Amino acid sequence: MRTLVIGDIHGGLRALHQIMERAKVTTKDTLIFLGDYVDGWSQSPQVIDYLIDLQEKQNCICIRGNHDDLLLEWLDENKDNLLWYKHGGEATVTAYESVSLETKKKHIEFLKALQNYHLDDKHRLYVHAGFTNVNGVHYEYFPGQFYWDRTLWETALSFDTRMQRDDLFYPKRFTLYHEVFIGHTPVTRIGETTPVQKANIWNVDTGAAFKGALTIMDVDTKEFWQSEPLNQLYFDEKGRN
Repeated sequence: MRTLVIGDIHGGLRALHQIMERAKVTTKDTLIFLGDYVDGWSQSPQVIDYLIDLQEKQNCICIRGNHDDLLLEWLDENKDNLLWYKHGGEATVTAYESVSLETKKKHIEFLKALQNYHLDDKHRLYVHAGFTNVNGVHYEYFPGQFYWDRTLWETALSFDTRMQRDDLFYPKRFTLYHEVFIGHTPVTRIGETTPVQKANIWNVDTGAAFKGALTIMDVDTKEFWQSEPLNQLYFDEKGRN
């Protein structure tokens, strides 16, 4: 029995199939998806269909990403967002042109049921983007920060490893949980292609929306498996590039 965490998928169903095969995932494994299932490649509706089906077969925890929330606004409230279109939404809107009304309703239910975060029995936090309240996720005033915040990762990137835990300036957010697993900000922005640990923060978004791979990682051993780069799997598409 393993606990496996999966980074941002962004409509890349082919990559999702690859990592499930390469990690030899079984129904005994717990899967924690960090959000952003849509926007980028052409198979966003199929990714959601896959996750809905997977939830019926094994223990799956699906976290809410900012792109998932934007899709929900469009599907459920008919909200048009030009900025969303420019950041992967256009491909999703196009993909949903061939999706039935019944399936759209199922997807709305799935999106509404997504969790803002998950805290496991080993005091490890799983959240799409981060949190801002220095007392932790239970005290967050603005739930949208769970899937929009970048300050947690930016703080981790600038962290001085010489700083001791009892130092006056030690970031309090880093003391609250044993480990924190996030996506949202691709590690490819800092020239990396595999999961990156800074302090006790693990970033598992390896740039699948762009020219990176999709990653699945064992949270205990830190062993990970990756797909082929998404721009190779969808060579005739632009993704979010």
